[in-house]
Amino acid sequence: MPDSKRFLRPEATQRIRRLELTARRVVEGFLSGMHRSPYFGQSVEFLQHRQYTTGDEIRHIDWKVYARQDRLHIKQYEEETNLRLHLMVDRSASMDYGQGEQNKFEYAASLSACLAYLALRQQDATGLFSFDTEVRSTVPAKSNRHQLGRLVMALDEVGTGERTDLPQVARQVTQAIPRRGLVTIVSDLLGVDNLLEGLRVMRARGHDVALLHVLHDDELDFNFDGATRFEGLETPDFLNCNPRALREGYLEAMNGFLEQTRRACGRLMIDYLQIRTSEPLDAVLAKFLTARKGLPNLRG
Repeated sequence: MPDSKRFLRPEATQRIRRLELTARRVVEGFLSGMHRSPYFGQSVEFLQHRQYTTGDEIRHIDWKVYARQDRLHIKQYEEETNLRLHLMVDRSASMDYGQGEQNKFEYAASLSACLAYLALRQQDATGLFSFDTEVRSTVPAKSNRHQLGRLVMALDEVGTGERTDLPQVARQVTQAIPRRGLVTIVSDLLGVDNLLEGLRVMRARGHDVALLHVLHDDELDFNFDGATRFEGLETPDFLNCNPRALREGYLEAMNGFLEQTRRACGRLMIDYLQIRTSEPLDAVLAKFLTARKGLPNLRG
């Protein structure tokens, strides 16, 4: 009778453990430098007041009503639930650029694990979708103590695959998460077809969307020198050239691409954050949470 248990190779176990430890270390170190825990947001809709009874949480007391009536009343909500965070991590072939911790996919996985741990620490349900031309793996959003392990295991399993079809992926994701929440896309956006259409699909379903645009320093600075062969990661194309002759035109095209992406996100009220793989993860967390501060609470 075949054994249904799934056994991991020692090197895979080490990678998973390292990713989980990185998330815990970065987030705990980040939080220790803050006066209060960061707030992703809560989904609440006020319904009515009811009289206070022993055991109710003091934080829900409406002190304005108490001042008028000299009686304690609790704010009652139609629904009260912590945020549901859904991480969408690009696993397309272009994400396999860079070495070590500055490999784009490795960096995206580490950043996603940090965001997941931060959300789970606040008891926010967190799930994951990895994608290229379609959704390749899914971890449904939960908030229990085993969830971080499930998420980092899924991040270790996904390799780098094909090109990115964001509209197709967005439709699959929105069908899988009918309740509104925060959808955070972690991608280099290279080779993405119809980016604007994909983002519109997410926003049309009422989701709050954040786009974390992860790029390698080489892609942003193009500091190559000497005769170089450039090979496509998602196509069989290649180019032998002197990169100095291409640098000015390349940077102009890259800056145009970045500005177009920023404008698209602005029009759709999507948080946009450009990230270098050389940036410390705790600094990226700080930038992400700073960008989130001005947003209204989500409604479930």
